[in-house]
Amino acid sequence: MNAPTNISAQTQNRKADHIRICLEEDVQSHQITNGLECYRFTHSCLPELNHDDIDITTAFLGKHLGAPLLISSMTGGTEQAAMINQRLAKVAQHYKIAMGVGSQRVAVEKPQVADTFAVRKYAPDVLLFANLGAVQLNYKYGLDECLRVVDILEADALILHINPLQECIQPKGDTNFRGLLDKISTLCSKLPVPVIAKEVGNGISAAIANKLIAAGVAAIDVAGAGGTSWAKVESERAENPLQRRLGKTFADWGLPTAECITTIRAIAKDVPLIASGGLRHGLDVAVAIALGADIAGLAMPFLQAAATSETAVAELAEVLIAEITTVLFCTGNATLYQLKHSSSLQRIE
Repeated sequence: MNAPTNISAQTQNRKADHIRICLEEDVQSHQITNGLECYRFTHSCLPELNHDDIDITTAFLGKHLGAPLLISSMTGGTEQAAMINQRLAKVAQHYKIAMGVGSQRVAVEKPQVADTFAVRKYAPDVLLFANLGAVQLNYKYGLDECLRVVDILEADALILHINPLQECIQPKGDTNFRGLLDKISTLCSKLPVPVIAKEVGNGISAAIANKLIAAGVAAIDVAGAGGTSWAKVESERAENPLQRRLGKTFADWGLPTAECITTIRAIAKDVPLIASGGLRHGLDVAVAIALGADIAGLAMPFLQAAATSETAVAELAEVLIAEITTVLFCTGNATLYQLKHSSSLQRIE
């Protein structure tokens, strides 16, 4: 598919804007939280464990992970994005954690920037997720484009991000979501790798998750509200007062991450489930796992670290792993499985 050059430039500029705004502006939700603070673990002062024996390894979509962590989809398509993705991929490889890249639409429109996403050489053993906007299936994208982005990354799965609110506010957003579920179903039946459905910070309800699972989606990333608000991000990019007003009005719109996890798990006991949306430390990760998630994704903390140095990314990974391990130790659980099936987590009334 050959896109006009001006569209390619717009997409690439949007990528650069997103990084700058996320790093420099206050685009966090303030009126809504991820809901994880409504839970606490029962402390065990006598865990009857050797800290050295705690095991936080897991598997997701058939691949071994050293920790239940996903470096969530962020960026690509620019020189700065290439540097960020390389740093993230090297650390993901070292700690054997999963990684996703930002929307690869720009790489389809402008193939010369595909290398900014191509991190497999830095992370040969890592669970890697390619990424496209689901709505692009209504804008002339199909199996060929999806195969292309998977091939660029040599990806283990394809994330289809679903972002109606962002598209409403984004300048020249793509807002035709009619008939999308059928197209997602067709793609799932033909693509040789699993498809993951992901929101971008407004959450996936149990009802929509149920439809996506029935359509053939292999995993759900809830990407709930309570973290970075893409309504706020797009408000910062607004080209007119209407877009700016919309971004501010809907800055705290969405379903809290904790609610998404619990309601989806209640109707889908076995679907692979990623918790993301406002997670900022390993305690958040542990709460999300105890609520029913399989792994947890963080974006903003990794973006901030990667913008600094590879060392900063490695230090963040070390801290997250230590925090998760500490939760297991101080609740008397030796494994993530035990944590998930224990009664350690309590809702705060």
